[in-house]
Amino acid sequence: MALDYQPKIVGFLCNWCSYAGADMAGTSRLTYPPNIRIIRVPCSGRVDATLVTKCFQQGADAVLVAGCHPGECHYSEGNYHARRRFTVLRELLSFLGIEKDRLRLEWVSAAEGKKFSQLVSEFSAEIAHLGPRKDNGKAAGGSL
Repeated sequence: MALDYQPKIVGFLCNWCSYAGADMAGTSRLTYPPNIRIIRVPCSGRVDATLVTKCFQQGADAVLVAGCHPGECHYSEGNYHARRRFTVLRELLSFLGIEKDRLRLEWVSAAEGKKFSQLVSEFSAEIAHLGPRKDNGKAAGGSL
């Protein structure tokens, strides 16, 4: 594995908390790896298996789903739905031949820019340690 390998990470961030936390990291000039591609979603509960598997199918090395802390969702129960879906989704990824560690669910509030920066840095390092996916997107139902 090359030393300059940078994993491709897709981040689905809830509009109300996690996206604002990422914005807080940026305005506070906190650094995190530039290899995450952020997709703003209304709620972490809106991220379903189709979106995640499509990311892996298109060549992502990992997917991060971040939302409001439990009990603080702006849509009442969206993050509870995300948490239940996440458990099933990890099993689906395992069935598809994708390591479970390549999917991560986290809670980040709008005031936690530092936490977001650390989270992305740690997750990027973990995925870099795992290396590129062995299946090149074929296990998720498609080819690149």
